[in-house]
Amino acid sequence: MAFVVLFSTMSFTIDMHFCGDNLVETAVFHKAKGCEMEMQKPSKNGCEITKNNCCSDQQVFVDCQNQLQLSVDNLTFEQQVFIASFVYTYNNLFKGVEENINSYGDTSPSFVVKDIYKLDESYLI
Repeated sequence: MAFVVLFSTMSFTIDMHFCGDNLVETAVFHKAKGCEMEMQKPSKNGCEITKNNCCSDQQVFVDCQNQLQLSVDNLTFEQQVFIASFVYTYNNLFKGVEENINSYGDTSPSFVVKDIYKLDESYLI
C-alpha cells in the first residue's frame, strides 16, 4: 500500500530525444543526451549557412496527485472495529511459533499388555 501511495503522489518528467521521426533516447529524472547528428551552432567569424536541424527534444511532465485524503471519519463503527481487530490479530498471529510446545512431555507411554489383534482373533491373510 505504501508503494502505491508513494508512486501516486510523485511527479516526474520524461525527456525524449528524436532524430527525425525516430526516438533515439528516453530519460527519466534527467535530460536526454541526444545524438551525434545534432548540429553545432555556427561560429560568428566565418560564413554562416542556416540549415534546419533534424533533431528535436520533447518533455512530458507527469503531474502528481496533490490532494491525498485519508479520513477515518467516513468509516462506520463496524468498519473501524473490523480494521482494529484485523490489525491486532495480524500482529499477534505468529507469536509463540518459535517455541516448541510439547503437550505430551510429562506423560509416559502406556504399557501394552496383550496384542489387540490376538484378543479379537482377526488376522490378515
